[in-house]
Amino acid sequence: MMETEPQPERSLAEWITFGIASSILAVVISLVGYMWLNEKDQPPVLSLNQKPVVREIDGKFYVPFEIVNTGGETAESVQIIAELQIADQVVEAGEQQIDFLSDGEKEEGAFIFSQNPRQGKLTMRVASYKVISRKEFTNRGRM
Repeated sequence: MMETEPQPERSLAEWITFGIASSILAVVISLVGYMWLNEKDQPPVLSLNQKPVVREIDGKFYVPFEIVNTGGETAESVQIIAELQIADQVVEAGEQQIDFLSDGEKEEGAFIFSQNPRQGKLTMRVASYKVISRKEFTNRGRM
């Protein structure tokens, strides 16, 4: 017959380490569950903001902007268009393409004009985007 040796009792340091590791694991599991339950299944909501400062460098006028996705899904191939009208005619136009904006992500950029935008009416808008579903976005990482 085999005799089993009695298991030594755990020390205070082992119990403290076990408690800390268990707490960390519980927090991680809780956060994953919270994110899963509160996942937004909303399309992208894109907010475009023109910054008020126009810089002039070497006869070119730089008009900065910021775009934010406050929706739930990722937007891909976001197209931003700017048009400068002087005397009711479009004298210059520009286009920006942002590869993708995930939920809560912010990008900044600038349009460059040869004429002063302060002398006319500058219009900026989001023209289009494509939606990437979460499933498609996840599968892309496995390719």
